[in-house]
Amino acid sequence: MSEIRTFDILVVGGGMIGSALALGLSRQGWQVGLVEGSDRGALVTPLPPATGVDAFEPRVSAISVASQQLLDDLGIWSSIVAGRHCPYQNMTVWDGDGTGRIHFDAAELQADALGTIVENRAIVRALFGALETSDVEVIDGVKVTGWWQDGDRRGIELADGHRLGAELVVAADGANSRLRQWVGLPTREWDYDQQAIVCTVQTAQSHRFTAWQRFSPTGPLAFLPLLTESGDEHFCSIVWSQDTEEARRLMALDGDHFVSELEAAIERELGAVVSVSRRFSFPLRQRHAKAYVAPGFALVGDAAHTIHPLAGQGANLGYGDVRALQDELSRARSRGLNPAEPLVLARYQRRRKAENLAMMAAMEGFKQLFARDELPLRWLRNTGMRWLDGLGPVKHRLAAEAMGLTR
Repeated sequence: MSEIRTFDILVVGGGMIGSALALGLSRQGWQVGLVEGSDRGALVTPLPPATGVDAFEPRVSAISVASQQLLDDLGIWSSIVAGRHCPYQNMTVWDGDGTGRIHFDAAELQADALGTIVENRAIVRALFGALETSDVEVIDGVKVTGWWQDGDRRGIELADGHRLGAELVVAADGANSRLRQWVGLPTREWDYDQQAIVCTVQTAQSHRFTAWQRFSPTGPLAFLPLLTESGDEHFCSIVWSQDTEEARRLMALDGDHFVSELEAAIERELGAVVSVSRRFSFPLRQRHAKAYVAPGFALVGDAAHTIHPLAGQGANLGYGDVRALQDELSRARSRGLNPAEPLVLARYQRRRKAENLAMMAAMEGFKQLFARDELPLRWLRNTGMRWLDGLGPVKHRLAAEAMGLTR
């Protein structure tokens, strides 16, 4: 049996969440290992210039002000905004089956922007650039094949036969986390019976640095603003969540017919759709781990929770996990405690479960409310949206919550 390499903390999964956590914990002085199945060379490859819809990555995130602050504290936000990104100052949400509409404006909150749309790979690239000069030991290009525990010792097995051990192992390996399954942390989950269609579009009119979202009984459609290196304001990333059968029908359409349906669905708010990239779709499923921690083990990001994309909060919830776990482990280090100290992990779980569950419940409520077509409910939601749009303090509080400014 090969010799076991040991760390204080081992983070499994080098995506946007895991790599941020590893970088932050290393700067606290912990000996940190980061395991990522992909080759790091592919992760740090420069993005191609955006000359058309196919140059953008389909996966983007709406990074909140609070998440921006976390990334800035890690020293990488300046690197991200030196590349392709799009701050949005406005958000408009409306009911496609009524007259209800609500508009959020960053200026009303004395903020420069409500958030920033960034391609996921741009965030990962910036993080791995910082990891190259950090004390984190990155083990890349090798798959995790198992979990082992021997008394108070624990760790993972790799496809190349090596074994790694740590006082604390953190799973950041995504929604279908194998580590979560191997450790035996159960989840509560259900299928939305919807699929999300994602792609990039070019529109005849400028997006006006606004995030647009229209609700329909079969699901929401979001147009998220993108910006090219030259400052072209006519590109958007779309997330079109639809009931499964409707999503399959839309995916089967040829390009021209898909464009026609898309223009109708967004009510031509940005004029004609000039061009559409390749489309992708994936099933939507809500998932929440019943416990985020076990002895010497913790979950972060999608390994702990997945949420409907209608509010674009998935990455921000993950960064909330990173912030809380970093805080608790910094406190533990200052007190000379083991990173796997049960009370430390319990505080992390207590801080995050309540907030994540509240956001998940809110998103489920929104989805159910707009999926109902009964006339009284349609009247209620449209009246409520119009009322809320005119109620400044309450609307501003909601916007500040989404921006992460109230925590």
